[in-house]
This record gives sequence, C-alpha cells and structure tokens, in this order.
Amino acid sequence: MNLFNLVYGGVILNDKYIVYFISRTKANMIKFIDNKLKKNNLNDLIPTHGNILTALYESDGRLTMKEIAKKIGKDKSTVTALVNKLISLGYIKKEKCDIDRRVTYISLTNKAFDIKDTFDFISSQVKETAYTGLNEEEKKEFLRLLRKISTNFKNANDELK
Repeated sequence: MNLFNLVYGGVILNDKYIVYFISRTKANMIKFIDNKLKKNNLNDLIPTHGNILTALYESDGRLTMKEIAKKIGKDKSTVTALVNKLISLGYIKKEKCDIDRRVTYISLTNKAFDIKDTFDFISSQVKETAYTGLNEEEKKEFLRLLRKISTNFKNANDELK
C-alpha cells in the first residue's frame, strides 16, 4: 500500500478517487445547505443563490453583474440567470447608475436584509460542519491544498485555450 491509499467504508481506495471525493463532498454540502434552507423556511432559495447573496452582503449590498461574476467565479450568463431568479423572488433589484446610465447595479432588497441573520447562521453551520474534527493547522493546510489544486486546474484549462 502506498502513501496515497486510504480507507473509506472499510475499503482501501487510492488517489485515483480524487474526482469521486470532490464530487461527493460537493453533493453532500449542497444537500446540507438545501436542508438548512428548508428547515429555516427559506424554501424559495437554492444553495447557488447563496454565492450571490454572500457577495452582496459583503459589499454593502450593491455590485455590478461583472463584479458579482468575478467575486463568485461564475460566467456572466450563469450570474444573469441566478440574478433574474433572485429578482423574481424579491431578494434583489436592478438599479441604473445615476452617473453612467450604461452601468446597472444589483442591490439587496429589504427582504434580503431581513434574512441576513438566518443566512449568516446557516453559513456558520456549513463551516462548522466542514471543519468538524480539524484543528486550526489542519484547516489552514486543507485550504492551502484546495487552493493549489484549484489553481492547477485553472492553469491547465488556460493552457488548453
């Protein structure tokens, strides 16, 4: 058995299962968030809406579409679909810039501000669950390695263009 083998459910797996573990982790995390949203009566939201709301909460409640796309790492068409859904649900609105009418801002509504405490609570539960059993050093190392893996794929994709 080499250093890259590990035991999962009594079965020895090796490093070729990286995609499996990353996708299973993402699926479990999304299911966890979805369950927490439902439990907190936020049935109209889906986990991917959280990225946009978080970006806006962290930016005084107002960003352009381009800024949102950059902050959450999604393309503009994906952001547009999510933003339009959040507008229809009443959580955000579009506002034209007073100075440059070509610029449109996406802003939080009172409905979004009303759920901020619940939203923050769910976010803290996600982090707490993710880090259960990890000490501070392990958390830092995990994030360092995750960033490195993400950068590796970004660079590889950039080379393929």
